[in-house]
Amino acid sequence: MTPQQFKMAKAALGLSNPELAELTGLHRNTLNKLDKGTGKESTVQHVRLALEAQGIQFLETGEVAAGPGVALK
Repeated sequence: MTPQQFKMAKAALGLSNPELAELTGLHRNTLNKLDKGTGKESTVQHVRLALEAQGIQFLETGEVAAGPGVALK
């Protein structure tokens, strides 16, 4: 999960870092690090799984979404 994907996922769900912190059990400062791309890999994976549980689908280059969404070109 890139910082851009993280920000897009939060926007798609309408979540702020404090709201996502409550959902994941992480401190909002930890999530601020993910915004900057400086978070630990274990934290990235934990947050990614939480966002996927909320319906987010992360795509790699060339993958196609299972539903409507947005992507960076």
